[in-house]
Amino acid sequence: MLKRLLLICFSLSVLAACQKSDEDVFSAPPDTRLNDTLKKYGDILATAPYGWKGLVYPSGLEHGVFSFYFEFNDSNRVKMYADFDSASAITVAESSYRLKALQQPCLLFDTYSYLHVLSDPDASVNGGVYGEGLYSDFEFAIEGMRGDTILLKGRYHESKAVLIKATAEEQAAYKGEKSNRLIDKIGTYLTYFKRLTLNGKSYDVAFDEASRTTTISWVDESGANQTVTTGYYYTPNGVAFAPAVNVNGETIASLDNLTWSATSTTLSFTANGNTGTIKETAKPLVIDKDAAKAWWNEKQQTGSYWITVEGFHVDGKDDAYGIQQLPNYSFTIYNPQFELSDGSQYELLGIITNSGNGAELSYGPAFTTPPTFRTDGRIVFSYVGVLGELPEGETAVSNTTTKMSETQGFYLVKTSSGYDMVNAKDGKSWISWF
Repeated sequence: MLKRLLLICFSLSVLAACQKSDEDVFSAPPDTRLNDTLKKYGDILATAPYGWKGLVYPSGLEHGVFSFYFEFNDSNRVKMYADFDSASAITVAESSYRLKALQQPCLLFDTYSYLHVLSDPDASVNGGVYGEGLYSDFEFAIEGMRGDTILLKGRYHESKAVLIKATAEEQAAYKGEKSNRLIDKIGTYLTYFKRLTLNGKSYDVAFDEASRTTTISWVDESGANQTVTTGYYYTPNGVAFAPAVNVNGETIASLDNLTWSATSTTLSFTANGNTGTIKETAKPLVIDKDAAKAWWNEKQQTGSYWITVEGFHVDGKDDAYGIQQLPNYSFTIYNPQFELSDGSQYELLGIITNSGNGAELSYGPAFTTPPTFRTDGRIVFSYVGVLGELPEGETAVSNTTTKMSETQGFYLVKTSSGYDMVNAKDGKSWISWF
């Protein structure tokens, strides 16, 4: 009986202790605790000695990323730079911000700023979608802090973002308005394909400024093709990858000390202390041998067609043959196995015009169907004639036909919007299909 009494007394004492502990933990009302959390984050933001580096990953861009530099003060004002374009990288902008409790602590940028550019519903501002922009955010839920990094998540589009305490060196570079955007020189290369060389190893590399992505491809030691895509952002010294990429057993986080030689059409850089280059190349290291057939099958099997507006890019010039100058021109189609009224079939490069009565197929060169698919991944077109009547004195269709008929054929490269068809002779001409 005594043992039972002692056990009951012990249990009651433990229960009382637990109740007291619970009362201590939750002694403050929920609103008070949330306000304390907001104040904590406000102090953290405003007292960072060298400001914050920000990375925003818009939901509308797979892998894509933009970088920012922020200086918050304790009066709900924030100064910022952004790498959205060359101007925002060297021009400080100021706007307001708030920390607010919306079921959880939130960081709101409540006046128009560089952050809002990514979300602007006018697609001409950011290259995104009308009504939504790049599906980015300017109101973020605070999801916690790890070390010197605050984790954020967009409240509307769920864009990921991070704020990282900047170093003194980073602050000096941003406030000194230093910007190195030399990687954009890659757009002046005459060849579609580019070759990155580092530590005696070679890679295909592509930088897509619109999607803010880098794709690196190589052939590994076993002979297998490898490809990795990541986001990139501009730094005062070059570009950084987010996340860093692992290629051939080497992790590359950035290309630093970028320099440009117009004479040799070469970008030079350092990575992990080693020097490297990016140069023109006519032929890629990694060829998707199934891409040409996949491109053709995609529309042939659905009875549809591919579209291009600008025609061929040749030797650095968009719409090199002036196809958009054709009378009443609207766009160009590639229609696999186009069937005539007599049942005959051709591969048709059709010119669509609109003279006020709606779009219509007017004319275009025809090729043997199906095209020839080479075992090395090339597609080759054989010209047979013209359907319809070409405009008098035109050269755009004739030059396009000549280019399409080159016996070396084309490589097909999958893109985010469709395919690029690249001339296999020298890699200096291509056409984009969507």
